Amino acid sequence: MALDLDLEFVRAQFPAFQEPSLEGWAFFENAGGSYPCRQVTERLERFYRERKVQPYSAYPASTVAGEEMDEARRRLAAMLNVEGNELSFGPSTTTNTYVLSQAFRQLLDAGEAIIVTNQDHEANTGPWRRLAEEGIEVREWQMNSETGELDLNDLENLLDEKVRLVCFPHCSNVIGAINPVSDIVSRVHLAGAFACVDGVSYAPHGLPDVGSMGADIYLFSTYKTFGPHQGAMVIRRSLGEILPNQGHHFNGGTLYKRFTPSGPDHAQIAACAGIADYFDAYAEHHDLKDAHSVMNSIRSYEISLLQPILDAFSGRNDVRLIGPAHAENRAPTVALDLGRAAAPLEAELAQHKIMAGGGDFYAGRALSGVGVDPDQGVLRVSLVHYTSEDEVSRMIDAVNAVI
Repeated sequence: MALDLDLEFVRAQFPAFQEPSLEGWAFFENAGGSYPCRQVTERLERFYRERKVQPYSAYPASTVAGEEMDEARRRLAAMLNVEGNELSFGPSTTTNTYVLSQAFRQLLDAGEAIIVTNQDHEANTGPWRRLAEEGIEVREWQMNSETGELDLNDLENLLDEKVRLVCFPHCSNVIGAINPVSDIVSRVHLAGAFACVDGVSYAPHGLPDVGSMGADIYLFSTYKTFGPHQGAMVIRRSLGEILPNQGHHFNGGTLYKRFTPSGPDHAQIAACAGIADYFDAYAEHHDLKDAHSVMNSIRSYEISLLQPILDAFSGRNDVRLIGPAHAENRAPTVALDLGRAAAPLEAELAQHKIMAGGGDFYAGRALSGVGVDPDQGVLRVSLVHYTSEDEVSRMIDAVNAVI
């Protein structure tokens, strides 16, 4: 067990662990959305109480409201190592991806090509695949049908002068394998194309250094990174300024407004600054110097929790573990193929006070790609760094009992 994470401190930052109705329950559906930290809920409540007015006007409540929204964008962008104007907020990652697909629909010519994978959640593949209706060629980078992993050599075989965009996940929400984003992006750029990374399933386990990895687009959901229900979208300036404006015509000159056609949720954007507050508090308590060190601490702890789960279910005849069996190579999202419908086990686990999920998780293409019937789905257990070692043991015992 990693020794550099103070679990008592961490859980004290999340109101759910002080909520009587949740006492005794172990939460293993974090891949569907994490608990929010108190820094976020406090900011959200304060905004609704004190600042729920149209922001950016001259009167004090409005001025402060706008400042808090700007603060959230600035601080999260700094954590991601990108410019503040390169980070946009939208209602969800699904919506953000759809808006981007419409921008590329206008940018691309018929006969040009994009690449998607069958490892993706539907949110980051469906909107792109629909561009085929506009005459755009859609090529599929298929994962290994046994391991569920993507092979870079297969990508090389798909890349040519017609390809303008490659869309792929940082990791899948059912496969769990962490893809080598920087290597993929480098190959995409050498081919003269842009790279779009779906980080929804990775970001809860360590917000990435988007600036260093080089992705042109990086998407994730703040409600899975301990915040409110928003989609966060990095679009690097070099791409954002050539994509057609999707917002109001008078917002076309502001990079972070170009791809948010709907009115922003002021309160939830402002509350996202609480995510940065939480990471700052974590760093101070654990005597860590920066956000990168916090991510390493979280990742180390999660690996220590994940490996016993993988060990418990790999190599069995009655259960198939989807994805890598080594914790260092994957996110702590574990899908189990039972050879039968998984949804009923969700209810059975609830009898053991284990919150988990059973189904296809909008990843039907990925499940089919590794030979799992999407209609039967998988049993999925997912943790983050507020999960305890005792909860992991309870979950393993409960899953063994119900299968």
